[in-house]
Amino acid sequence: MWKRPRWKRLQGVGGISVLTLLLSGCGVTHLASQGAPANAVDEAAPQEALTYRRLPPMAYTPDEWPETLNAQVYLPDTPTRARRPAALIVHGGGWRNRGPEDMQGIAEQLAEQGYVAVNIEHRFAPAHRFPSQLHDLQQAMAWLHDNADAWRVDTQRIVGVGFSSGAHLVSLLAVAGVEGPLADPYGGEESRLAAVLAGGLPSDLLKFDDGRLVVDFIGGTRAEKPEAYRLASPERQVTPDAPPFFIFHGTWDQLVPVDHARDFYQTLIDNDVESELYLLHGRGHFASFLLRGGAIEAGIAFLNQQVTP
Repeated sequence: MWKRPRWKRLQGVGGISVLTLLLSGCGVTHLASQGAPANAVDEAAPQEALTYRRLPPMAYTPDEWPETLNAQVYLPDTPTRARRPAALIVHGGGWRNRGPEDMQGIAEQLAEQGYVAVNIEHRFAPAHRFPSQLHDLQQAMAWLHDNADAWRVDTQRIVGVGFSSGAHLVSLLAVAGVEGPLADPYGGEESRLAAVLAGGLPSDLLKFDDGRLVVDFIGGTRAEKPEAYRLASPERQVTPDAPPFFIFHGTWDQLVPVDHARDFYQTLIDNDVESELYLLHGRGHFASFLLRGGAIEAGIAFLNQQVTP
């Protein structure tokens, strides 16, 4: 969905203005000051919050799956019986640790906005290597479709939300397409996302030195497995069929340098994919998650625009 880009003027801390810059035909960037209030972006003012109920953790993987994986589901108390959007939420942790509890606050925010929020586990490297984690997400999407009637989910309005390695996985799911090496054998139509909110995204794994995290995830170095690195890099899989993206990133991120966000954003724009880039000035990788503030508010506002009937 193409939208006419706009110039906006935003207010930062102490009256310092933050300028939203137009970079290209269907993209917008934001530069947020460190410590900016959560309501710094005009369009990000939240809707009136809904109440929700959290279901007990449930296994979303088939019985024959190598490892039983659970999902925490949040059901919003929407005022009508109409179908509502859903969000597949994936935690970070370098593909090797952490858990859905890291994303609980974001899941609650999405449920308060009317999304059926599905906050999932996935398998960890190095015991399970790429593309195992992508297959987990594809199974989660199939499971969400299977429960769409019970949870009143509009399966055409499922979005992906993640941070760091979780952002990498939902972004890879979003650009995998319905056929091809990333879609086979568990992807396809049911894996389609309507939009993505990604923070601290490692978009091109070939940019990294052969450090432990990425080598453990892929199962080899760049020289040993160049094709796997290319396939596992969302930026290198972008086509005009990719869904809209909202990307946020800290400008002082040393773990995942900000060029991952800028270059991925530019690749999306070059492919006429509607996108926004929200840069958190003066924040590193972990601070951009812990002090994310207005980035999530603006990101959810972006998702809302994409899934509004």
